[in-house]
Amino acid sequence: MTLALDIFRALADATRLRIMALLQSMELSVGELAQVLGQSQPRVSRHVKILCDAGLAERRKEGSWVFLALGDRTLVAPVLAAFDSWAGREPDHWAVADAARLAAVRADRAAAANAWFEANAGEWDAIRSLHIAESEVEAAMKRVLGDATIGQLIDIGTGTGRMLELFAPQADHALGIDRSSEMLRLARAKLAERGLDRAELRQADLYALPLADGQADAAILHHVLHFAQQPGAAIAEAARVLSAGGRLLIVDFAPHDREELRARDAHTRLGFSDDQMIGWFDSAGLAPVQIETLEGGALTVKLWLGRKTGDLLKQVMAA
Repeated sequence: MTLALDIFRALADATRLRIMALLQSMELSVGELAQVLGQSQPRVSRHVKILCDAGLAERRKEGSWVFLALGDRTLVAPVLAAFDSWAGREPDHWAVADAARLAAVRADRAAAANAWFEANAGEWDAIRSLHIAESEVEAAMKRVLGDATIGQLIDIGTGTGRMLELFAPQADHALGIDRSSEMLRLARAKLAERGLDRAELRQADLYALPLADGQADAAILHHVLHFAQQPGAAIAEAARVLSAGGRLLIVDFAPHDREELRARDAHTRLGFSDDQMIGWFDSAGLAPVQIETLEGGALTVKLWLGRKTGDLLKQVMAA
């Protein structure tokens, strides 16, 4: 009963009900919530604290920004179900006004994202010109992962969220993580444009993923590993969060000698060999399932797919 009382107390305010409805649509910063609600940030922060204390919402700090997301799904689901069942019973002028202002927030995000891409397009194009078309890389990824439902997906180093665009629709739940708060803001704008607001984004490190052991069914490292100081540790951490039989797909470059990528684009590693990758897979309890090579340019793109075997073997040994 105590939990129920805390939840009902937290919801016993029109502004907090509006916040819950807004977070059902997308994650929002405190500033964006204030913009939509037409209230001051201190006032909104007080409402947010009450919702967070009740477990209905949670804060995620990204650089100088604080984003709000829905809290524990087991607590939030009944509340959202009630919202849905009551929707349409009578006109709600607040909901109409909030939806209009939320559209303005989406437009602001999209404008900021477009400005960033225009300013940085040259650097991206310089790298892409060195290897096979990205569309062919993505087609190969789709072939390797297949079109079956994934369950829990994590995109490690999500950047602008492209992998979530491709694979979140076939996942029950999709999570993108990145260390860069700027990249996460770009990803939010991009995913909102594609109608994928519910894909979850978090600021986190690839060496300390925000998931419990065995919680994910598939993980992706797309053009991320060459930035890693410790690729083996990154692969081991990805394997940790995979369930028995879960899959890790790594897309990166074969060994090359383009030294300018170190200075110009902060590449720590100049590609990876199959032997290196298989060694890291083995240490992490992953069995190599498939390796693909995509040639066409100065850089060769590789796809390595591994499946988690350690937990399966333990189950067989214990049987």
